[in-house]
Amino acid sequence: MEPVLVAMAVTATSEDDGFSLITDKVSYNLMGSDVTIVTSGNRWIPAHSGILASASPVLMNIMKKTVRRYQRYGAKRAIKILGVPCDAVSVFIRFLYSSSLTEDDLEKYGIHLLALSHVYMVTNLKQRCSRGVVEGLTADNVVDVLQLARLCDAPDVCLKSMRLIQSQFKTVEQTEGWKFLQEHDPVLELDILQFIDDAESRKKRRRRHKKEQNLYMQLSEAMECIEHICTQGCTLVGPTNIVDDNKSSTVPFGAKSNPCKAFSTCYGLQLSIRHFAVCKKRSNEKGCLRCKRMLQLLRLHSSICDQPESCRVPLCRHFKKRVEQDKRMGEDTKWKLLVRRVVSAKAMSSLCQSSKKNKCDGEAEGLVRNRTGRSWGL
Repeated sequence: MEPVLVAMAVTATSEDDGFSLITDKVSYNLMGSDVTIVTSGNRWIPAHSGILASASPVLMNIMKKTVRRYQRYGAKRAIKILGVPCDAVSVFIRFLYSSSLTEDDLEKYGIHLLALSHVYMVTNLKQRCSRGVVEGLTADNVVDVLQLARLCDAPDVCLKSMRLIQSQFKTVEQTEGWKFLQEHDPVLELDILQFIDDAESRKKRRRRHKKEQNLYMQLSEAMECIEHICTQGCTLVGPTNIVDDNKSSTVPFGAKSNPCKAFSTCYGLQLSIRHFAVCKKRSNEKGCLRCKRMLQLLRLHSSICDQPESCRVPLCRHFKKRVEQDKRMGEDTKWKLLVRRVVSAKAMSSLCQSSKKNKCDGEAEGLVRNRTGRSWGL
């Protein structure tokens, strides 16, 4: 049996009574060691039971037991740590002594140290190994790492591994680890496939939600454009008389026909309004699809409008009366939901615009202050 000194950024020095291990913090006399760590290949590492017990509750319980069958080790207690390379055990013992772990050791023995830290309940080492193993994930080793992470109760490593498999599934599917998994662990394979299916479902839901939100924002913008067209007028359509705020008088439409900020939406609504005014098909049995859409927009505006008496949008008061009648008969639930969503989108839009305006005002004020300070030599 070959004695092995723990490789721990440690200096082995000669003393009168033997050897000592010097870490960054304290020196430990190997001749005073009272426990032996037995590793693979029948190699052993002398250690101190007090240090090991203070670093690991599992090793503390082991220290309390007397092991008679290891009398040949000089009446010392022996602890077997098998199944991992001897160098990995050396790094593990070094960490228990000094809490030091190099990047090179983490890269070489990260998986082994993760297993050891879980078995012996060394929490700080387990956290560092989890981060290191996640950084070293590849399509080739991700299946093996996932299996180990499930055994070692490392949820962060499991989640990162699942996400990597989901993003690179076609590549992972060709690896030997995946083929081995299919043959020997069908339950884990089913869990992975279920995770991928759930991730795709979440993506579809997010896309659908985003599409719906865009639709509500467009309807909110259309409501603002209808009010703008009917009160101020735009390039093609407007009221016969427009109140000029500066002159406090009415001027004919056409004197104020500059394009608005949302001109693309506003222009389409103007064309629909002009069509609605002259269309003859809407009185037919089949009706006109364009006119029906325009009526729906006007009804939506009426449901949102809180000043129907002074509102200049056509049919606003008419639809308000119909809404009161519908409430008595039972209002359409889907229509109420649509109105609520459009109102919410309108509020969000106004909040975003106000925050952007405040941000721009703050930046402009800061710029003015800087320029003023420079001009005054401050």
